[in-house]
Amino acid sequence: MRTRVKICGFTRKEDAVYAAHLGVDAIGLVFYPPSPRHVDIETAAVIANALPAFVTVTALFVDAEASFIQEILRRVQRIDCLQFHGNEAVEACRMYDKPYIKAIRMQSATNVAALAQNYADASGLLLDAYHPQLQGGTGDGFDWELIPKDCNLPIILAGGLTPENAVTAIKTVNPYALDVSSGVESKKGIKDAEKMAAFIKNTNQAILR
Repeated sequence: MRTRVKICGFTRKEDAVYAAHLGVDAIGLVFYPPSPRHVDIETAAVIANALPAFVTVTALFVDAEASFIQEILRRVQRIDCLQFHGNEAVEACRMYDKPYIKAIRMQSATNVAALAQNYADASGLLLDAYHPQLQGGTGDGFDWELIPKDCNLPIILAGGLTPENAVTAIKTVNPYALDVSSGVESKKGIKDAEKMAAFIKNTNQAILR
C-alpha cells in the first residue's frame, strides 16, 4: 500500500500549490493563534481555493470553541477534514459532520489501542511527539516502539520527520500516512520546495525498495 503524505502548516498559496504539483495527498491549515504557522481565515480561503481537485484540505484546531470552528467551515468552504490537536473529547470532534483526525502526543504510558477505541469513528490517529507546552510542529520525534503493530484506526505518523528519515519511518512503522511540517521548511511557516519534493519522492519510492 502506498503511504500517503500530508504537509501541514502552509501560510502561503504558492507553497501549497507547488505541493499539489508534487503530488501531496493533503495539506494542513493551522487555526491556532499561538502557532507560528497560524493562518487567518482570509489567507486560508485563498490557499484552499487555489488547490486542484483531489488534494484534501485539513483544518487543524487546538481546543477551539465550537463557534470558531463553525465560522471557519462557513468561510473556508473547501475544508474536507478536521484535525484536533488538543484535549477534545470525542463528542467535540464528531459534531461538525466532517471526517476528523485525532492527534495524540505520545508518551511512554500512552495507550494507543484504548484511544483508537474511544475515537472509533475518527478517520485516523495522528501520533506526534509530546511537548509540555507546544501542540505539534516542534520538529521533535518520539520512540516509534511505542506504536502498536495492530491498531483499529489508520496511523498517521508525525513528529521529527524529514526527507532523510521518511523511508526508515515507513519501513519501521508502516503507517497509513506521514504528516510533516517543520521537516520541509526553510523557516517556520515557509515551505522549502526542494525539501517538499525530496520528502514526497522518498516516500513514494519507499514502496519500491
